[in-house]
Amino acid sequence: MIQAKDSVFLTDLYEFSMAYTYFKENRHEEIVYFDMFTRKIPNSGGYLIFNGLSRLIESINNFKFEEEHIEYLRTQGFDDDDFLNYLLNMDLNLDVWAVEDGTVVFKNEPLVTVRGTVIAAQLIETILLLSINYSTLVTTKASRIVNAARGRAVLEFGARRAHGFDASLEGARGAVIAGCVGTSHTLAGHKYNAFVSGTMAHSFIQLHDNELEAFMTYARVNPDNTILLVDTFDTLKSGVPNAIKVAKEYLIPKGYRLKAIRLDSGDLAYLSKEARRMLDEAGLHDCKIMASNSLDEYIIDDLIYQGAQIDQFGVGENLVTSKSEPVLGGVYKLVAQEQEGKIIPKIKVSENIEKITNPGYKRLYRFYDNVTNKALADYIALADEVIPTDEITIFDPIAPWKRKTLTNYSIRELQVPIFVKGKCVYEEPSVEDITTYSAKEMETIWDEVKRLHYPHQYYVDLSQELYDMKLQLLHDVGTDE
Repeated sequence: MIQAKDSVFLTDLYEFSMAYTYFKENRHEEIVYFDMFTRKIPNSGGYLIFNGLSRLIESINNFKFEEEHIEYLRTQGFDDDDFLNYLLNMDLNLDVWAVEDGTVVFKNEPLVTVRGTVIAAQLIETILLLSINYSTLVTTKASRIVNAARGRAVLEFGARRAHGFDASLEGARGAVIAGCVGTSHTLAGHKYNAFVSGTMAHSFIQLHDNELEAFMTYARVNPDNTILLVDTFDTLKSGVPNAIKVAKEYLIPKGYRLKAIRLDSGDLAYLSKEARRMLDEAGLHDCKIMASNSLDEYIIDDLIYQGAQIDQFGVGENLVTSKSEPVLGGVYKLVAQEQEGKIIPKIKVSENIEKITNPGYKRLYRFYDNVTNKALADYIALADEVIPTDEITIFDPIAPWKRKTLTNYSIRELQVPIFVKGKCVYEEPSVEDITTYSAKEMETIWDEVKRLHYPHQYYVDLSQELYDMKLQLLHDVGTDE
């Protein structure tokens, strides 16, 4: 496990090489602006659920060089006392703005904006991307799975398949924020006050003389929470009949109910239908059917389409690793610097159009329809622009002739202050509050944006002033060449 004090080394070595060069150029006190954003949405999805702000705040708060870090840097060739003393005495003193955890966001939007001295702003790049990329990726994956379940409960079962201790915990947190009703991860339950659920393993049944004895023993010890795994031997000929027998011969006479059965292999659609029929014929209409076994949003969508009688889905590895597309390519790019009190925009140019950045110090807004309360479009503008509150014409920055005039709308600025001059000014909400907030966020997004296949592309537009600035900078680069 990484100790908090070592967060200063959660960075790539080239960050120190650049920092040392800035220091030797006597440019280390220059003020710059960076944006963190992503150029695409995994799984060809229509949206992202932003997450990771809590981890970023923790890392920035703990960012402080100690003597052991300085001595290590000496061994890596940075044997310059002035530079090392600068690092040792450096306070980040950053200004940071970010969207809040649980917010629905889209590609090419400034999700986090950092202002500070060039060394301080540069050294937190990897920390920031580590904090946001994985958490946002998994939270979005969990949201897709929850949406695919169409109101049926989803539980996160991925701890043992996660990519390390931290990933298992952060993955469970993201899953709960995205709408999973609970997790199997005990530490996540303890730390985040999340609902924790678990049944039994096949080994429990194998260690008894027979399946019925295993079920009966479990029910006697756990009568209030009897969930039986019915596929160890034969689901329909043995597992379900034995579960019914335990319910009728022990649980019901004692005043309890069989809470659920769990299917973990085989044709889940067929088995769930047959199991439902058998349970109903036995009068166990309230007994739920839970299913697991390498599920993801696509399999769940197919199961529901096939009429599967599944009430709860346990989803593990495909959620906690976002197995279908396990990387969110969030980037951290310079967008401006201050010179003589003025903010000078900077642009990165590429032969790949999608890699050309939006320059300048900006703000991110969302327009809501006052009648439906649905999100109409997001709008990126320069920080000093005044946004009209009664009528505005927006346009597609890729196809600027496509224009739309909005009226009767409300405006919300999505980024909020997190750090001001190095001091955290943001009061972190609880996971429960973030979960509630994120659910409300999802209600403002049209279903067409949330669908699994070929989602509607949500509008993320640039202000005319920002668009014109971008074109001018591109023209200036071409002229220089």
